[in-house]
Amino acid sequence: MKKSKPEDRHQDYFEAILQLRDVSPEVTNFAKEEILKSKVHLAKTMHEKTGTDFYLGDNKFAQQLGQQLQQRFGGIYNVSPSLFSRKDGRNIYRLTVLFRALPYKKGDTVLFKGERYIVQRVGEVIVLGGKKKVQVKYKDLDYLKKAEEEDN
Repeated sequence: MKKSKPEDRHQDYFEAILQLRDVSPEVTNFAKEEILKSKVHLAKTMHEKTGTDFYLGDNKFAQQLGQQLQQRFGGIYNVSPSLFSRKDGRNIYRLTVLFRALPYKKGDTVLFKGERYIVQRVGEVIVLGGKKKVQVKYKDLDYLKKAEEEDN
């Protein structure tokens, strides 16, 4: 069985969509630079209301870039496969890799369930410090609010 080379594929061919949502221009520029450096095929770029979608020719690269964005900038990283086709009895999946930035960064003062904390780390969970140390999971973000500056 001969595997097709990337240059044999149609120019609109993609294996993954990297979705950047609620991110700063710094994050978008970082992603663009990494895509250009990697020489992964970029089929198209779509500008959406809350971010940018990059249609990439490599599933693995899209996942690695999403992880890299989470480690570097902190935020929500999620991978969703969807069945695209079947070839030679095998399922072929396209991935949607979502990276959503958070409105909080290290050093910010926040309120969590009515108590004041300082954001110590943003990664797979958000670590808050104050009277006690608290780890906030992304599913509990509704309880986390940025403290107003005049409250300090």
